[in-house]
Amino acid sequence: MNPMESRIILGCMRIAALEATELRQLVETSLAEGVNFFDHADVYGKGRCEELFGEILAGNPGLRENIVIQTKCGIRPGLYDFSKEHILRSVEQSLRRLKTDYVDVLLLHRPDTLMEPEEVAEAFTTLEAAGKVRWFGVSNHHVMHIELLQKWLPQKLRFNQLQFGPAHTGIIDAGINVNLYNDRAVDRDGGILEYCRLKGITIQAWSPLQFGFFKGVFLGHPDYAELNRVLERIGEEQGVTPAAVAIAWILRHPAQMQVVVGTTNACRVKELSQAEQVSLTREQWYEIYRAAGNKLP
Repeated sequence: MNPMESRIILGCMRIAALEATELRQLVETSLAEGVNFFDHADVYGKGRCEELFGEILAGNPGLRENIVIQTKCGIRPGLYDFSKEHILRSVEQSLRRLKTDYVDVLLLHRPDTLMEPEEVAEAFTTLEAAGKVRWFGVSNHHVMHIELLQKWLPQKLRFNQLQFGPAHTGIIDAGINVNLYNDRAVDRDGGILEYCRLKGITIQAWSPLQFGFFKGVFLGHPDYAELNRVLERIGEEQGVTPAAVAIAWILRHPAQMQVVVGTTNACRVKELSQAEQVSLTREQWYEIYRAAGNKLP
């Protein structure tokens, strides 16, 4: 990770619902709490999220150089598109909406099985040479997706966004249940966690407080009573909320992940940012893992 990058990222997928004053407060609070990394995508709010954030940048001329802006491209209605033409067009549109000359990070947003890696390489090289993108990465890609891309890319892929949290632990389950015939032993992600650690790729954990695929938040959910009990107890011991403990659980992993928090509430940002001050023991980390319904072999 670059020293400038905060380990907690503010996800901007839902900011289209905010008034200008609310968004300004959200950004200001984030910066005050040390959160300087903002995650966008061309499809968030059909572009409106980037437009609103661009208005914040336009109103604060000195802000841009002190923050990290990440955006994603590749999702179109009913399909994925990693063609050179689409990548270049998408970035140009994002820059226009964000009212900036460059984005710090561009991620390819979910795999495109029709991808031609040579085209991606041409697009990335064009964007890098023009100073429009500094760093590159992917979202929801497994090992061989990255290997295929990296064969052709002169740029190193620095990030991979993956869903991960106490109630969505797929990327670590198979590594714990090696050589067993149970559901958690099934390797659905191709050893992506260990691969990213070996290759120096930072995992960005998205939907950290969700269970399943956008099924809901586990905090206060009756199906996760034991997990909530453990998070509450540890939170009381550490003087933070259960949500902050859940974020700290991700940050505790030696993979040095970042965590994307999608809140639009400024007070919630202050609450979650306290996770960086939480110190979890190995015993506490595994207790949280088990409390979420995971069994150790």
